[in-house]
Amino acid sequence: MTDGITGGQLRAMSYEELESLCEELRRNIIESVMANGGHLSSNLGMVELTVALHYVFDFPRDKVVFDVGHQCYAHKMLSGRAAGFAKLRKRGGVSGFPKREESAYDCYNTGHAGTSVSAAMGIAKARDLSGKDYSVIAVIGDGSFNNGLVYEAFNSLRQLNTNILVIINDNGMSISPTVGSMHEYLEQLATDSVEQLHRARRADIFEKFGFDYDGVYDGNDLRAMIERLTDIKGRLKTQSVILHILTKKGKGYSFCEENPEATHGIGAKPALEYSEVLGRQLCAMAENDGRITAVTAAMTGSLGLSEFFERYPGRAFDVGICEEHATVLCAALAAEGYKPYYAVYSTFLQRSFDEIVIDVCSQNLPVTFCIDRAGISGADGETHQGVFDLSFLSFIPNLTIAVPKDSAEFAEMLRFSATFGGPLAIRYPRSCGHKFGQVQPVVAGKWELLDSGDGRCVILACGERAIARAAGACRLLGERGVFPSLVNARFVKPLDEELLAGLEEPLVVTVEDNMLAGGFGSLVAERFAEDTSKRVKIFGYGDKFIGQGGIDELMDDCGLSPEAIAAYIEKNI
Repeated sequence: MTDGITGGQLRAMSYEELESLCEELRRNIIESVMANGGHLSSNLGMVELTVALHYVFDFPRDKVVFDVGHQCYAHKMLSGRAAGFAKLRKRGGVSGFPKREESAYDCYNTGHAGTSVSAAMGIAKARDLSGKDYSVIAVIGDGSFNNGLVYEAFNSLRQLNTNILVIINDNGMSISPTVGSMHEYLEQLATDSVEQLHRARRADIFEKFGFDYDGVYDGNDLRAMIERLTDIKGRLKTQSVILHILTKKGKGYSFCEENPEATHGIGAKPALEYSEVLGRQLCAMAENDGRITAVTAAMTGSLGLSEFFERYPGRAFDVGICEEHATVLCAALAAEGYKPYYAVYSTFLQRSFDEIVIDVCSQNLPVTFCIDRAGISGADGETHQGVFDLSFLSFIPNLTIAVPKDSAEFAEMLRFSATFGGPLAIRYPRSCGHKFGQVQPVVAGKWELLDSGDGRCVILACGERAIARAAGACRLLGERGVFPSLVNARFVKPLDEELLAGLEEPLVVTVEDNMLAGGFGSLVAERFAEDTSKRVKIFGYGDKFIGQGGIDELMDDCGLSPEAIAAYIEKNI
């Protein structure tokens, strides 16, 4: 019933039938996410608003941009993709985020917070320049509403001279509970919604930017949403509007309603995560070192920092979805003698590139970046694969980059970081699945020989996944009488010049969970560029964006299987 319902068909339904449709959408979302993983609570809270949007507006002629995009499941089901949810977030299945390549109903790809208002303005201005007539809507959560890019867009509305609708879906959450002054401001608007005079005065900030503020309404009241959107659709001919609604994250599923943070994303949880090691080790270090502080951008629990925030609230800072601000905050703390640890997903660290270069590294400040979900992240697809960090960090002066082989070495690297005097990045995947022997003392720029070979080939691998695949290749080759040396290249920068200078093997193979261009292998190849006695082969990811799928199958698809590594070595020794 839900697949491909047109706006006309929706408008022919009674409110009772529409309410039944909402419940059917919720059931389908729950079944799909439980089977495949995905974002559950955020999508459940969006059902009534999404049905109302499809009822009032004419998609895909009208355009809707979902900020971040992990609340778009009902929209996809109503636009002809319900059947595809059997493979939600799987290779070849429906993406968990909006995809222009997937449907005309998805007008703009999203995946990171704060982009929807700028995108909506750009689409609306293109509409105006083309002499067309359709509505443009940005749907943004209160968590994303903290992002500075939103206010850069607001600041240009009058100059662009166009009209859009911004819907603030206010549920008090991003992944973690929403924090910050803007969140408090929205709370004031919601609390005083019955006091019209106070509300109007407080909403004046939006009018200064050029929006007519309309709120606050129950976003889970389908009839109210249809009535408000119908009214606003007419007003969009002459003005831009902010519609402020309140929704219940996890609506309709009691466990999600009571546990919105735990059910933001559903998936198989590894037996041990690197984030758990981070949390435990930072707490232990902070007990005896008052300089240690922890910073996160709205992801306290998922980055393992909940206990640190509870035990050391005065030294723990959640700045909301403001990655650039978090980086500068860390730089300033370090400039004043503190030892900040900024925990962040690899994919979101990309937003802080300029601040890493200028504020942290050019000042040579001892900020430690704890880069979680590095490498292929899997089912979330292109916008969440953490495969660029080695490439965009490796050329920055003063920055040291460490990649632990397993969880025990990660803990040792964190202990090492406490006395390290400069910028340090430690990157690691989500799950800890392997142990590679005793942990040797961590010394900046020094690698570890895991296995000695027969002198024909050496494999230099950085990070747990790369070492695991390299070790698998070594086992396969051993069965064929070929025995490469295997090195844990635990520092990507600086390289272990002493070890490299002493290599006797003519074939040097590098393996990394990162893009080929600019990564670890590129640095090694550059090191041997004028050494005619060495041949370097790099195993990493090619020049393309990596889609959704299982981590192992995606790594295999990209040529990083043990079999592919072994086959190359056997052919070229």
